[in-house]
Amino acid sequence: MNKRPSSSLVTPTYNWPQALELLLLSVKRQTILPDEVIVADDGSKPETTELIKQFQKDFPVPLIHVWHEDNGNQKPKIMNKAIAKAKYDYIIEIDGDIIMHPNFVEDHLKYAAKGIYLFGSRVNIQKNILDTIFSKKITFFHFFSKGIKKRGRTLRIPFFMNFAKLHEKRSSKLRGCNMSFWKEDFIKINGFNEALVGWGIDDSEMIQRLHNIGIQGKRLKNVAIAYHIYHKEQDKSHIEINHIIEKETTEKKITFIEKGINQYL
Repeated sequence: MNKRPSSSLVTPTYNWPQALELLLLSVKRQTILPDEVIVADDGSKPETTELIKQFQKDFPVPLIHVWHEDNGNQKPKIMNKAIAKAKYDYIIEIDGDIIMHPNFVEDHLKYAAKGIYLFGSRVNIQKNILDTIFSKKITFFHFFSKGIKKRGRTLRIPFFMNFAKLHEKRSSKLRGCNMSFWKEDFIKINGFNEALVGWGIDDSEMIQRLHNIGIQGKRLKNVAIAYHIYHKEQDKSHIEINHIIEKETTEKKITFIEKGINQYL
C-alpha cells in the first residue's frame, strides 16, 4: 500500500467570492484534509480577501492567499506563484468554481503514484439552482439532487479504479478543474507557460510537457467527484494563439518553457 503523500490543494480564483466560499466549505468537509490550501488570486477585489480572512480564523489547515494585481487573465502566472509557495510534495489542482465531494482529496491521495498524474471529470451544477446553493450554502449533492447534469458522475464507486488504464498520450477528457501531480515533476517542466494569453489551454499545454518527459496520466472515474458551478463562458478571443503554442509543444516534444515557475522559486 502506498504511503499517502503530503499535499497542497491549489485553486485559482477571480472576483467570485460566493463560489470560493462554497469551495472552502467543501474543504472543511473532507474525510482527509490536504496539508494546506492555497488560493491563487488573479487580482480579485477586497471582498475575496475579506472572505479568506474570515475562513482563516478557524480553518482546519493553513489557508494561504497568494494575490497579484489584476492585469487581465494571468492564470498561468498566479498558479506558478502559488505552487512555488506550496510546502508539500503533491499538488491537487481544482478550479475556483468547484465544490468537492467529501472524499475528493482522499481519492486523489489514494491513487497518487510516482511517474503519473491524475485527472478527473466534473458534474455540472446548472444555472437555475445557483441562487439556492449560494443563499443556503449548499455543498452536498447526490444522484437525485435537483439542477445537476451528468448524474452518473455523482456515483462514487472506487471498485472501477481497479480497471483504470494509464494514458501515454494526453487525453481529450483532461480538465484542469480536477487534477493532481507531483510538485517535483511540475518544476522539471517549469510549470505553467506564461506565454499563453487569456483563458484556456494552460492546463493541457502543461500536461503535454509532463507527457514529453515520460509522465503518464490516469483518469479518475467514479472517484474524486467534483461539482462545477455554472458560469458564463469565458472570453476565448485569444484561444487560437494558445492552440498554436500547444501544437508546437506536442509536435516538438518541448519539455521546458522559458517563462515559468523558476521565476518564483
